[in-house]
Amino acid sequence: MRYVSTRGEAPALSFDDVLLTGLARDGGLYVPEHWPTFTVDEIRSLRGLSYQELAVQVMKPFVAGSLTDEELTELVGRAYATFEHAAVAPLKQLGPDQWVMELFHGPTLAFKDYALQFVGHAFEHVLKKRGSRITIVGATSGDTGSAAIEACRDRDAIDIFILHPKGRTSDVQRRQMTTVQAPNVHNIALEGTFDDCQDAVKALFADTEFRDEMALSAVNSINWARIMAQVVYYFWAGLSLGAPDRGVVFAVPTGNFGNVFAGYVARRMGLPIEKFVVGSNSNDILTRFFETGAMTMEGVVPTLSPSMDIQVSSNFERLLFDAYERDGQAVKNLMAAFRQSGTYTVAEEPMAEMLGLFEGLRLSDEETKAVIAEVRATTGELLDPHSAIAVAAARKTGLPDGVPVVALATAHPAKFPDAVEAATGHRPGLPERLADLFERAEKFDVLPNDVADLRAHIRKTLHVS
Repeated sequence: MRYVSTRGEAPALSFDDVLLTGLARDGGLYVPEHWPTFTVDEIRSLRGLSYQELAVQVMKPFVAGSLTDEELTELVGRAYATFEHAAVAPLKQLGPDQWVMELFHGPTLAFKDYALQFVGHAFEHVLKKRGSRITIVGATSGDTGSAAIEACRDRDAIDIFILHPKGRTSDVQRRQMTTVQAPNVHNIALEGTFDDCQDAVKALFADTEFRDEMALSAVNSINWARIMAQVVYYFWAGLSLGAPDRGVVFAVPTGNFGNVFAGYVARRMGLPIEKFVVGSNSNDILTRFFETGAMTMEGVVPTLSPSMDIQVSSNFERLLFDAYERDGQAVKNLMAAFRQSGTYTVAEEPMAEMLGLFEGLRLSDEETKAVIAEVRATTGELLDPHSAIAVAAARKTGLPDGVPVVALATAHPAKFPDAVEAATGHRPGLPERLADLFERAEKFDVLPNDVADLRAHIRKTLHVS
């Protein structure tokens, strides 16, 4: 399998090169040269597999030529060995045709573990084979950082720097990152928003001299391997609910569009997904886009669902690339317009294609709390604010009876205890292995929103003159 850039000017790469490279050198994102597909019979044959067995079958086409079946099986086995639920991604029923898929049973209690545990082991495998090392630089709005750190901590061939927006994550999210004392882990609280963090990371990758000097690599969902590993749980849910003989709808809380794009990939591979409902908070750039056809950046406001406090949805570029029939120049022009003016408008034909598959929903903080309270009262289930937005989005679909709708529960409620307690009067407790989280010492550096300062800090930390 070869990978091409969404902007059409970077060289095509193999999977292991894409894994280590992250962002393409032309500023674009890597996608497979073609979408692998399964026949109806092939999808039917996947029923009854364990999550790990399914992961191997779904990911196998994407790593062809880079990992053997035996290597992939070993990496997948290691990745999910630490998950605390036997089903890995269990489904729970909330009502007729209404389901929640719990994606918080990994080491850091968020859906990012499903991809990053695999990516961490894959990094180690490829680096060991090559005898090289990398410096990972990533931005987080809350959950990617802790999942990436957990996946890469104490690895000999990796240094990892994670930027989070100072004061804009939950205390649990921050402490899951900053209390890790591994010598190869470096946390940075950037004075700005998540979008500022993401822009700083992209600026470092755009500096080709610094990128090569530090052997930079990415763990954000700009890295294709992240998307690939997330495709698995869409197949898992679809198969559990009757696919390929029955269609399914997914409701996904998203800011950066990576999670829902993995569902789009599953659909391209043949999974019968009828629709995606994209859930947003007050930072509703995606909902506004699906309403108007214009992607327009506004200011970021803090909410109860901070992982979605985003105004630049990086992974949307991958969807644009497909919608514009893989015209890299068209995508490059749209991205240039967005950077210059903070807005772009999609042409009529690709927009119609997107609207046939996606719709958006926004929830205020008060509406989010109301959903958390209602679900607790009617089902006994506790939802974090992001998952509550997904459930609200799922209920919006208005599909005929018999079509299952799966809301993705992307974080454990204990990651956002203040919001859950305000909504329900019940304060969710952390799992026993994290019970002392607030007693652990923190270690992080505060930096201004300045790329030159960030570059100097990384050099100084790694003792590079």
